[in-house]
Amino acid sequence: MKIFGVVGWKNAGKTGLMERLVTEITGRGFSVSTIKHAHHTFDVDHQGKDSHRHRVAGATEVLLASRNRFALMHELRDEEEPTLATLLGKLAPVDLVLIEGYKRDAHPKVEAHRAETGNALIAPDDPTIKAVAADVELTLDRPVFDLNDTSSVADFILEHVGL
Repeated sequence: MKIFGVVGWKNAGKTGLMERLVTEITGRGFSVSTIKHAHHTFDVDHQGKDSHRHRVAGATEVLLASRNRFALMHELRDEEEPTLATLLGKLAPVDLVLIEGYKRDAHPKVEAHRAETGNALIAPDDPTIKAVAADVELTLDRPVFDLNDTSSVADFILEHVGL
């Protein structure tokens, strides 16, 4: 599987770019999966539901399945957070995995940047960031795309990973 990341500070436009890239790249006939890193506690389950009750009772994993989808929830309890490589190993094979977050990992990335956030660019100090998608013009030692030019960003990613 080919992998490519989207990174940036909070409110930089990462999720919107990810969403548009998935639509664009799948529209070109490629299969895409995503991984999103959360820096906070999250829950995809709801109190009172059977699956939540199974987890609270102590189950390490709960697989919730229907004819439309399945979701596997794994409680880490006192385990370390799994590495990106471990998580990638849990995905079914696809053409491309787009990763939101994991900015400290070594995979290639595009940085989403919005000037209004006031945050400095990550790219100048990170050689794994291969391009920047920004809402302002920037002069860098790597390609800079308009944050809303999804087609050009997708072209760059697909070329970079060899698809």
